[in-house]
Order: sequence, then C-alpha cells, then structure tokens
Amino acid sequence: MSAPAFWTATFCLCMGAAKRCGAVVATAALVVATAAFMLVAVPCAGALGVGAVSQPLELQVDGGEESWHARNDFAVSWTNPPEQVTAVRYRVLYPDGEVAVPERTLDWAATWISRVSVPPVPGAYTIEVRLVDGSGAVGPPATAKLRFDDAPPREATPIPPDGWIGRTAFPYELRIAHPQGPEPLSGIRGYAVAIGRAPGADPCAGEVCGAGEIDLPEGAGDDALPIGGLPEGPSYVSVVAVSGSGVPSTRPETDVLWVDETDPQVDLEGIPGGWARGPVTLTARASDGGAGMAPNGGPAPYTAIRVDGGSATLAGGDAVTATVISSGVHSIAYYARDAAGNVADGGNANGIANRPPPTATLRIDREPPELAFAAGQDPSDPERIEAGAADRLSGIDPTRGSIAFRRAGSSERFAALPTETDGGRLRARWSSGALPPGEYELRATAYDLAGNAASTTSRTGGAPMRLRAPLQVPVRVLATSGRRALRYGRGTWFGGRLLAARRTPLPGAAVRILERFASGGVPAERATTVYSDQQGRFGTRLEPGPSRVVTATVERTRTLRGAESEPLRIDVRGRVGLRVSARMARVGGRPLVFRGRVAVSGAPIPADGKVVQLQFRLPGLPWREFRTIRTDAAGRFRYAYRFADDDSRGARFQFRALAPTQSGWPYGPAASSSVFVLGR
Repeated sequence: MSAPAFWTATFCLCMGAAKRCGAVVATAALVVATAAFMLVAVPCAGALGVGAVSQPLELQVDGGEESWHARNDFAVSWTNPPEQVTAVRYRVLYPDGEVAVPERTLDWAATWISRVSVPPVPGAYTIEVRLVDGSGAVGPPATAKLRFDDAPPREATPIPPDGWIGRTAFPYELRIAHPQGPEPLSGIRGYAVAIGRAPGADPCAGEVCGAGEIDLPEGAGDDALPIGGLPEGPSYVSVVAVSGSGVPSTRPETDVLWVDETDPQVDLEGIPGGWARGPVTLTARASDGGAGMAPNGGPAPYTAIRVDGGSATLAGGDAVTATVISSGVHSIAYYARDAAGNVADGGNANGIANRPPPTATLRIDREPPELAFAAGQDPSDPERIEAGAADRLSGIDPTRGSIAFRRAGSSERFAALPTETDGGRLRARWSSGALPPGEYELRATAYDLAGNAASTTSRTGGAPMRLRAPLQVPVRVLATSGRRALRYGRGTWFGGRLLAARRTPLPGAAVRILERFASGGVPAERATTVYSDQQGRFGTRLEPGPSRVVTATVERTRTLRGAESEPLRIDVRGRVGLRVSARMARVGGRPLVFRGRVAVSGAPIPADGKVVQLQFRLPGLPWREFRTIRTDAAGRFRYAYRFADDDSRGARFQFRALAPTQSGWPYGPAASSSVFVLGR
C-alpha cells in the first residue's frame, strides 16, 4: 500500500477583522502510512485596540506577599505595561479597608518603592498602586499584602526527661511545651533550640531569628527535636518560640539533660577452676560511676545472670545470685543495667546494638554419653551403619564401642559386627544380602572416658533402628503423557508405572512429578507428589500453564535405589486476541485502530514487551507482516493504520495478530482469529 499525503497549512486569524488577513501559505510533505492537517494561526496587525492605561503588572513585596515582617518597612516592585506611564500613585489601607497611609504620588514612571512604612501596629495591610498616563488618566489599582508583626510569642519550655539519658535512648527526642496564651498575629513559625555545656545560651543571635536558627520550623505543633548524641554529664538546653515574622520569645527557657552512656562494671563470683560434680551457685555484683545502680526516676536498675542463652535471672539493684544444676559445659553471661538504661546484654534497643556481655564457662559432669544411629542410610552405600556418640563432659572413649544386630521382635542375643570407633562416630558394615530376608533391629553401645556406658536401638529423632534385608532394590519408572502439544489454558494427564527389580509392580511408593517450565514461567518449577497403587501405577492431572519438561522420580530409601523417568516435553501454544475499530476503511480517511491482548497467565510479559506481528492478506494470497509492535506490561497492544493506496478500494482484507516465539516467553507461537476489513 502506498503512503498518503501530509499537508500543512498556515493562515492568518484576526480577532474581529478576518477581512484584513493576508495570504495563505501551503506546503506539502510525504509521510508513509499516515496523514494529518495542521493549522497555524498568525495574529494580524491592527487586531488590538488602544485603551486607558492598565494596572501595574506583577506587583511584588520583598520577601513575598504571604510572609510576615518584624519591621514595619516594606519594599515593593512591579512592571509597567507598554502604554505611556508618567506617574505612579500609591496608598496603604488598614486590614478593615480604612486608609492607613494617604495616597502619595511619584512623578515619574517608577517601577519600585524602596520603603513603604505601615503603622507600628501588627496587621495585614494592603498597598494599592495605580499608574497615570500622559493625559492624566489613572488606571485601576494593583494590590498586595504588607504583613507586619513585631509581637514576641510567649515562652516555650523544654520538657526534661524522667531521669538520666542512656546510650540506647539516642536519638533522644526533646519535647517542647507549647507557649501558653494567645499567639502573635503571625502565629508560631516554630522553635529555636541551643544546647551546650554551660547554661544561658541564646538560640538566636539577633533580635529576629534567621531561618537557619529555627530548628523546628513547621509551626507550634512541630515540638519534637531528635538529638543524635550528647557528651556524658550535664548538657543545658535553651528554647524560644519564634513567631511567623521571626520574633523570638522575650527570654529563653532552660533545662538540663544528664547523660550517661557507660555500661556498669560487673564481676562474677563462684566459678570453679575445673569440672564441678554438683550444682554451682554464682553471684554477680555491679557498680556504676554515672547514673548509679539506685532508682532515680528513669529505667529501673538491675543485675542479671544468663545461663546458656536462656532467660536471665534478674534482681533489682547491684547484685544477683543463680544456681546451675544440670550437667554440661555452660556459658554464663553476666551484666547489669544502670539508672540511665545502659546495659551490655547483647540485645538491641531503639535500633542500637548493645555490647555483648562478658561470659564465663562452667563445667558440670553428671550424665552418661548421648548416642543415636544416623537419621537415615546413605543412598549410595545403604549397608554402611553409623551411630553418633557425644559426651559434652569428659568425652568419648576411643578404645571401646560396638554395633550389633538381631532379627526384629526376637529374643535372640545381639550379634556383634566388626566396629570402628573414630572420635564420636561408630561405623560397621552389615552384609544384608547374606542374611535370610526379613526385618532386623540394630543396637549401638558407646562409653565415655569416665566409664559411663550408653546403648540405643533408635535413630536420631527417635525412630527405631530397623532394616529389611536384603537392601538396595532396583526400580524402573515408566512415564507417559496424554498430550504433548496443548492449547493455551488446557491441562493434560501425566502418569506411568513403577517396577521393582525386573517386572514386579512397586505399590505405595512416593513419586515426585516435577514440571520445569520454560524460561519465563512462574513459578520456574512445580512439584507434585503422588503414590503408586497396588499395580505400581501412578498418575495426576497437570494443571494449565506454560510449556514445560516433566519427569517422574522415586527417591532413594533404605530399600530402594531410586530412579527417574525419561523427560517428556509438553509444548503449549500461547493465545492472542485482535479487534479492529471498524470493518470498513476509507482510503485517505481516518485510520483503523487495531487492539488486542496477549494472554499472560503463568508468565510475566518480558521487560521490553511481548513481540506481536500484525499481518494481512488478500484472498488466496499468503500472510504478509506489515508491522511488528510490542505489548505493555499487561500484554495489551494498539496500532493505528491508515489506508492510503487507491488500489485498496473494493478489496476485502484479512488481518490477524501473531505472537511468535521469543526469548524469555514460555509459550509457543499463537495467531489470533482473523478480522476482515473492506477498503472504500
């Protein structure tokens, strides 16, 4: 299809005088597959008439019309209009409209007044400025507000803390009590604060607080100042309220903040030099040279002992006692909190990590070794038998230990296996193939260096240590699928059969069906567990989703070697829809708008959009692509197309959208249903 013409026309538009317009200029430029008509209006001379002098333009007050001034002198400026200006008149009105400063005249075309004084009474005054032209005509006024307020606000008071400020209290939030009584006319802009080591500091250097001196500038309610840190000892804080015009309170209010960031000193008594044979009583004693260990209105002081990371034993004040009874090697932490809240307990307070507490080691031996078989057999060597022994106290004797077996449920004597002892591990090999088929139980025995013995017939976790001879049964997994190619939104059946040894059905086995979706699929994998029936058959219905590869797996157990099926690939076509704004297109007329959407279930649209090819054809001819576009993040696309070729008249076109394969898109190619458009 050939491209239509693009025209640009320029014409003259006169306000109420169209007959005075000049020539019309037209130019043409060729643009492919689109057309537009643009109008440009050119103002004509003589369209505007001449009237009286206008009002001043952009009348401004130095500092801003909305800002309050602590002095009653103001500077104003404006811009004169293009008409002739020979003089300027101005006057000042009270807030109620009465004249405060009588009208004055500047006998030149002034554009500013350096000093306009209002009465020394706080208020929002109004200045009126008029312009006078050569004929003596006076134009309308321009007005602006002159806001004056030199009244100081009442005093604001810092609110002291309940006691000392500790390390974990920072950043500390200093609260300020609001001024009592009526506010100045300009209101309360905020508060200025000074903090130092000596009392009496003034938060503002001059009679008016500058913007940089106002620490809390958001009004009377902005009354909380975060303080990142202070030196230890006393710090004096002074506060003034600041009015909207920058005038501070008559005098600052001062209070003192006492700071202690040092943890208490703690000593631990009662730790023996070696192993203890029975319970041990410990005592921790604390001292503090700052806030102290006595209550003073802040956090309650205490001393603590914590055993093995458990709950601490606490006592108010500077001493605490705890008794440790159980066997083992115990970690003893001891610490204290002073009256400022400083504590080295290894915790976290107000986002600040406390220092870890000092620790000591306490050893008590009252128990035999701990012993258990491994939680499961090694899938690569199931006949290797292992048991773990541990003695937290005096340790395992490396010269003694055994593993034995007998038929499960019998009263036979256990038969010992050749056993190796390597530190805390007992190892033996059980030749299950040399025994009559059936279930066997195993027993392990270990000794510590003190001579205490321990025996077990259980695994870690408490399950009985039993094995069925012979071990390592081979398994085959045969799998198939109902369909290998699916339409969008369709599921399919997947299943198969388990065979043990050569051809024996394997019932009751857990089969893990794993779907690995093509790149871009969400989630990347989906696993389903089913169980084989009495004939070894298994199966499940696969849910709809993107293209994928499916496998079925039987995991290794104490008796099965484990196996995996051959991977099956299931291809899923995508889905795309297409609509057109009209079924008939006029050549050179309005464009057709093609809209559509690519289905996105189970996969996000690629970051740069899903590629969509727009195609057309005439009856009997192959499809031809005329535009490749990309969707938005929701899979939507839109394209405007204009018929420009006269050969299109009378032709019946067939259009469709094709979503091809694409990197990161886990669906196969998909084409929309066709839409038909007749060219006119």
